[in-house]
Amino acid sequence: MPHYDYIIIGAGAAGLLLADALGKDEFFASKSILVLDKDNKSKNDRTWCFWERGNGPYDGLIYKTWDHIYVGGQQLQKSTSIAPYTYKMLRGIDFNNHYLPKVKAYPNITWAQEEVTDVDEQEKEVLVTTASKKYTGQTVFSSLYDASIPLKQSKFPVLQQHFVGWTIKTEQSVFKFGEATFMDFSVPQKGNTRFMYVLPFSENQALVEYTLFSEHLLETNEYEEAIKTYIKTKFGDTPYTIEETEYGSIPMTCYPFHKHNSDRIFYIGIVGGWAKPSTGYTFYNTSRQVPKLVEHVKAGKPLSQFYQKSRFTFYDMLLLDILYENNHLGHEIFESMFKRRKASLILKFLENETNLWEELKIVTAPKPMPFIKALFKRIF
Repeated sequence: MPHYDYIIIGAGAAGLLLADALGKDEFFASKSILVLDKDNKSKNDRTWCFWERGNGPYDGLIYKTWDHIYVGGQQLQKSTSIAPYTYKMLRGIDFNNHYLPKVKAYPNITWAQEEVTDVDEQEKEVLVTTASKKYTGQTVFSSLYDASIPLKQSKFPVLQQHFVGWTIKTEQSVFKFGEATFMDFSVPQKGNTRFMYVLPFSENQALVEYTLFSEHLLETNEYEEAIKTYIKTKFGDTPYTIEETEYGSIPMTCYPFHKHNSDRIFYIGIVGGWAKPSTGYTFYNTSRQVPKLVEHVKAGKPLSQFYQKSRFTFYDMLLLDILYENNHLGHEIFESMFKRRKASLILKFLENETNLWEELKIVTAPKPMPFIKALFKRIF
C-alpha cells in the first residue's frame, strides 16, 4: 500500500495552492506528497473574484478587472469607484492551466485522478480509500465537504449563497464593460435576499449571475427564468447566445469547522471554514491562509492548533442570524450600507481589515434594531 508524508484531497484553489506551496519549499523536498482529485481540471467550471489594492501575485492570471462597481435596488442606483481597490476575476481554467503543470512537475509530488470514498484516521497514520486504491499518509489535508455536518446543530445558522450564471454574448453593444454590477436588488425578492451580479468582459459579452443568500436552493429553471427576465428588462430584446454556464452553492455559516481538525487530518478551503461567512468569498482568504498553514507545519506545531479568533466572525454571525430569521431584510441592509458609506470602506470591512472606528461606521449604516435584537439573542 503506497505511503506518503502528505496527502492532499481535492485540487481546487486550496488544494492546488497548498500543493504548490509545499512543492516549491525546500523544507519539504524530502517529503512525499500525493494529490488526489476526481476531475482532470480541464473545464472552466468556476470563476473566483476578489478585490485587492494594487498589484497582486495572481495578476498574470487575471481575466478581467474593474475599478468601478454598480449597486442597485428599490431605493438605490449607485455607480462608484472602489479605489484604492481593483475588483479582479480569475477563471478556473486559467488557474488550473497555470498550477497543474507546476504541481505535477515537482519531483516529490504524485498526481492521481481518483475519487476519494473514505478517510479513516488510525493510530499512527490516515487511511485514504479511493474507488480503486488505498493509500496511507502521515498527514492529510482534505477539502471534502459534507454539507450535513453543520446542519446537525442549531447554534450557528446555515444559509447558502447559491447561484446560476451565464456567460452571454449579445449581438448589440449593451454592457458598460468598465463597471461590474456588484449587487442589483431590483429583481423580485420573494421573501429572500436575491440579486443579480454582472461582470462585463466587453460591450457585448458578460457573466450574468442570479444569486441568493437563503436557506434553500431553487429548481434550475427558476434561476434561468430570473436571468432571462433580467436580461430582457435591462438590455431589451437584443439577441444573445449562452457561451458558458456555471452554478454553485457556498455555505454561509459561522459554524466552527476547525473543531473537526486533528493533528493528522486538517480541513482546507470551504470545509476548513475559509469562506467569508457573510459573503461566500473564498479565494482571497484561501490565498492568505495557505502560507500561514505552511509556516505552521514547518514550525512543527500541532495542526489542531491552527486557528485564530476574529471579531469579524462575530459581525458575520450577527448578519447571518438576521438573514436566517428575516431573510427578506438582506437587500435593505446592503443597500443602506452602500448608500451611506463609501464602497472602498465596505470592501475593507469585508476583507477584515478595518479598525474599530471604521467598523462602527459600517454597522451603524443600516437600521440598528435587527442587529440589536440579534446581539441580545447571542448574549442572553
